[in-house]
Amino acid sequence: MTGDHGPRAALLSGHGPRAALREAFPAPGPRAAGRGAGSSAPALRLPGPRARRLALGLVAAALLAGCSAGTTEAAPDAPGTAGPSAAAGTVAPPDPSRAPTGRTPDGTLLVADFGGDTVTFVDPGKDGSGKGGAPIASVKAGTAPYGLVVGEDGRAWVATAEGVAVVDTRERTRLALVPYETESGPVTTGEYRGGGMGIALAPDGKHVYVGVNVPGGDGVVEVIDTATREVTGTAPVGMRPFDVDVSPDGREVYATDHDSFDVTAVDAGSLETRRMEVAPYGTEGGLGSWLKPHYAVVRPEDGKLLLPFEGERLAVLDPRTGKVTIEPMTANTHQHGAALAPDGTLLVVGTGPIGSDDEEPSLTVRAPDGTERVVPLDGPHEDVAVSKDGRTAYVTGGFTRDGYWNGITVVDLDDERSEPVRLEAGNRPLGIAIL
Repeated sequence: MTGDHGPRAALLSGHGPRAALREAFPAPGPRAAGRGAGSSAPALRLPGPRARRLALGLVAAALLAGCSAGTTEAAPDAPGTAGPSAAAGTVAPPDPSRAPTGRTPDGTLLVADFGGDTVTFVDPGKDGSGKGGAPIASVKAGTAPYGLVVGEDGRAWVATAEGVAVVDTRERTRLALVPYETESGPVTTGEYRGGGMGIALAPDGKHVYVGVNVPGGDGVVEVIDTATREVTGTAPVGMRPFDVDVSPDGREVYATDHDSFDVTAVDAGSLETRRMEVAPYGTEGGLGSWLKPHYAVVRPEDGKLLLPFEGERLAVLDPRTGKVTIEPMTANTHQHGAALAPDGTLLVVGTGPIGSDDEEPSLTVRAPDGTERVVPLDGPHEDVAVSKDGRTAYVTGGFTRDGYWNGITVVDLDDERSEPVRLEAGNRPLGIAIL
């Protein structure tokens, strides 16, 4: 990721893979400055193989670039990895004097410290605004925690490189570490480490589903019985399962397979699978392409999956048919984490540019009718959670690539004039939940 030559230089020049693909696959309509077109836009008609082949050579130039291939990254505390307004390698330590005695208060934030082996509990400040907030405690989880999910019983399930940690969030203690059945290589850190990535909880709380990355091969979804804390089944999925979601009725589990351009649906009962391609820019370039699915959310009213791409296209996947339709987006930036507010508003994290014509990091706030507000963010970010009342978004600064910072940005979703608040917390925080 350093230097001015090779694949990264091609990406930043404006003549790199994404620029070429934009010519081959034009965006669905002009970009709006502040508001997007309505969600009734027709499905995008992608060009044929001849047009896609024109971009193949330039897409391959990204083979070693960014989140899409095996980039060498700096160590978590190495100089140069901190984002704007953050000192390199600085980690805000928990303040024991702020830690509540007894049970953790509702509304506390919990983040997965991808740059350490802990999860951190964070006081979100006055009225959850971030103002005056600070980390209050950290608990050992396991190597390089990635995603996490919290059940109604207060237990957090944290996907680490070595197993799924079970954390009692009320007492702030680790209860267990459930090892994976899948062999994913040595326990390591960094963006391409093996082990757990996306993780989700069944609606009835009886099972946890974790996507296990197997470097160099297809991944696996492992099923954990929450009562016995044992792996009870496995199902093969695609490469690098960035995200895992569950259907509203709990009958299917969905793994978003980053490096294989698809989503794998897993039958929760039989563990039978089927894979559905989600590639609105095509699949040419393989591991070298930036234009892959990252995170998804399941829309409760119809069970369809929403997968944002590059701040330009929202892929809407119907898992019953495998059909994908495309709606336009307006942020024009590489996108990762996504979440749904209670009213159906979609929140999407823009990590920042991958080409010279891209916009800076942002949070897209997309209303159910398709209109969008794009909130600028200071530096790269990764994932997002929204408060129960839908009024506040919490965006983690960890980021899976270089450029991360150790904190959370708090965005007031009601007041468009308010400035986001930066809250130092955690050690390269990725996954986030609100207790």
